[in-house]
Amino acid sequence: MQYVRVYTGSDGETHFEDLEIELKEVNFAPPAPPVQLSEANAAKQWMYFAIPSGWAGDWHPTPTRQAFFYLAGQSEIEVSDGEIRHFGPGDVVIVEDTTGKGHRSWTVGDVTSLQVCVQMTEEG
Repeated sequence: MQYVRVYTGSDGETHFEDLEIELKEVNFAPPAPPVQLSEANAAKQWMYFAIPSGWAGDWHPTPTRQAFFYLAGQSEIEVSDGEIRHFGPGDVVIVEDTTGKGHRSWTVGDVTSLQVCVQMTEEG
């Protein structure tokens, strides 16, 4: 499974990084058949985000490590090295730029961007 990481590099700029999570076959809920599962990651809390059409957030670091799971609508994120990426349903973004200039983001199109946000522990 692939996801995008937003992080602050040693240069102080925010960047994107494409990563992959390894999935292994696990008997998760016997007697149901095995499923593909990643390693567990600690989380503090989770919430739904509904970001309306036309919303734009200027430069900001993330307040804590967060994973965003896109359910509906679309948005774009710009990192401080100048790269812009487009995200929509099925995309996963882990945001870790808690220092530096951060990133900016905005909704795209006429549909509310619906996401699930999972706030993670600092160590992973």
